[in-house]
This record gives sequence, C-alpha cells and structure tokens, in this order.
Amino acid sequence: MSDEVPYRPLPLDQADVRYAHGPDSLPQDGVRAGETIELEWRDSTIYPGTHRKFWIHVPAACDPAEPASLAVFQDGWWYLDPEGEIRGGVVLDNLIGHGDIPATIGLFVDPGVFPDRAEPKNRNEEYDAFDERYVNFLLTEIIPQVTERYSISDDPARRLICGGSSGGDCAFTAAWLRPDVFGRVIGFLSSFAQMPGGNPYPALIPEVPRKDLRVFLQAGHRDLYWNEPKWNWLAENLRVAAALAEAGYDFRLVLGDGGHSPNHGGVLLPDAIRWIWRPAEGE
Repeated sequence: MSDEVPYRPLPLDQADVRYAHGPDSLPQDGVRAGETIELEWRDSTIYPGTHRKFWIHVPAACDPAEPASLAVFQDGWWYLDPEGEIRGGVVLDNLIGHGDIPATIGLFVDPGVFPDRAEPKNRNEEYDAFDERYVNFLLTEIIPQVTERYSISDDPARRLICGGSSGGDCAFTAAWLRPDVFGRVIGFLSSFAQMPGGNPYPALIPEVPRKDLRVFLQAGHRDLYWNEPKWNWLAENLRVAAALAEAGYDFRLVLGDGGHSPNHGGVLLPDAIRWIWRPAEGE
C-alpha cells in the first residue's frame, strides 16, 4: 500500500524556509515525561584537559528489567533542549510512549571545552576528525556512565548515533569505524566538507565490503557554500549519499530547503528514528 503525501507548494525562496514541528516534537497529553540526569566529565584521557556535560534521558515507558536500545546525540544540550529545534528527549518520550520504537535511552553529550584557554571549544577537533578517538572516548569514558546505571543492549542494530553539522560527520565516522558498536546513524547537514584532509567517504565507501549500517541523511539546498566549487556542504552530502546508494547500503536521504540550520533536521527527527528502528525484512 502506498503512502499518500499531502500537497504542499514549493517555496520560491529556498534561503529562508522554516519547517513546522509536528506533534511528536511537542509534549503530549497521556505521555509521561522521562527522567533526565545531568552529569559532568572532567577526567578524559583521550581529550586531556577538557570538561563537558552530558545528560542521560530515560523515557518513562522504559522497562528497567529489559535491556534498552541506546541513542547517542552529539551537541548534547542543543539536541535535548525541549525549547530548541531538535527536542530529542521529548521525541523519545512520545515515540516510546506510543509504542512506535523500542525502549531507548538517550545519551546527550556536549563537546569538550578547555576552561582556561582563550579559545575553549574542542568541538571541531573532536567531531571532524577521521579517526577512532571520539568513538573510543564514548566507549571507554562516557557510555560506561550509562551502563553502570541502566541495562543497555550490546546489539549494534539497537545502537544509534546522531548529530548535525560537524556532529553529523562525527556520527557517521563513529559508526563507519566501529560498526560493531553503532549500527544505526542519523546525520543532519553533516560537515563532510570540512573534515581535515577532505571528505574520504565518496571514494572509500565503494572500495570496502559493505558494512552492516543503516544510515539516514538530511541535506539542505542552501547549506553552506551550496553553489561554490569548494567547501560545499550540499555537494559533499550528496556525494556521500550517492556512494551509499551505489554500494547498496540501507540508507535514506531527505533533501530540504533553507540554510545551515538545525530546524529541518529537528522536524524530521521523529520520522528518522522510526525509519532507523524499523524491523528488518522478515522480522
């Protein structure tokens, strides 16, 4: 049976489009709000000297007796803030409360900062790098703070990593390098264009055996440098999507209007998670 999509007129100006959030991004009557724990991490051995906050969000519908799925979000508070564009905790509460996805605990991790430096942010160093430091940081330093409190599935098909902009290529890199840990990826407006040394994925994806990944990408017609020959965020996302398609991956690309804003990704998040957690054929 085909899905019928309501008609919507195309905007003439693609630069200043704003998408309206749907009901799954708003607190709903009859859905209990989950519990959120705020923690700090100041003892990193992988990123020495950095401080950061992170949040564990446990939807009320999660059964503590059963291992939960895990969804890790970069740019933690931006993605958790119930008044922001993404509203990850609200979305998880609603989707789990309505039985749309399995019980899933959200882990929202801020990028590190150096409190004593004039330029304190370590975000690009952590997120844009093409190496295993960040995924190892999650596995050895942050995720254990979750697993010591809650039961989490070890199945990579039940572990999602999500991010936007630099957090998007960070999420993809973490899953690409460790598909045995993260089998599901969501990337919004991913900053493949600014990875040091260039975007490796269009050439790399077809060259290696297909990995057991399911990938949701969102790109924007008017993302950064969208009509320039270099540093083109739109073009680099399209190249990654084309490589995934040609290599036979289970992936989905949604292309929207607007600039480098988290708005469209936030509006898409409920459906992106539904698609990510959908059962495999035959299940």
